[in-house]
Amino acid sequence: MTKVSVKNLKGENVKDLTLKDTVWNIEVNDDCLKKMIRLQLDATRQGTRKTKNRSEVSGGGKKPWNQKETGRARQGSIRATQWRGGGIPFGVNPRDYTFKINKKERVIALKTALTYKNKEKALIVIDNLNLSSLKTKEAKVVLENLKIAGEKTLFVTSEESENLYMATRNLSNVAVIMAEEINCYDIVNADVLVCDEQAVKNIEEALK
Repeated sequence: MTKVSVKNLKGENVKDLTLKDTVWNIEVNDDCLKKMIRLQLDATRQGTRKTKNRSEVSGGGKKPWNQKETGRARQGSIRATQWRGGGIPFGVNPRDYTFKINKKERVIALKTALTYKNKEKALIVIDNLNLSSLKTKEAKVVLENLKIAGEKTLFVTSEESENLYMATRNLSNVAVIMAEEINCYDIVNADVLVCDEQAVKNIEEALK
């Protein structure tokens, strides 16, 4: 079993917490992690780009000139693909980039991301993340106490923490989510993962 120190908002160690190896110390699966991150990123793509083919461009209803006896190549429409302003051959069409992966792969990917953070010593557990005010100044003090000021930080809370969210929303390198919103991309994208003690337990319960 892996043990981690639980700190308070002043950065002081208050006790130790035992992490479940089945969540925080598994045999990593990079393929599942990569697949899950790709799924998240692809889901954000709109896929709305579109070109018009020959049947969709306007005009071109009349044959531009007679079929024969003009000395020019035969043409049926000024909106054919070889004409300027004509349709686009084999152009792009709207598409859905999302795809599905099974539930076991999703769980393994999330456990892999958490395991990496644990092994990299980039996991910090706090007894609670309830700030006394919503001022950014207080959030900066907390980051300095935890010695992660300037690091890209992801806070994971067990319950809504309005003061923490309001205090950090002006900090471009800090994000706040709840335990049930935890996902592979946000974990991997952050340099440091900061969870409150109850959030750790909630994650372990969800991924057991």
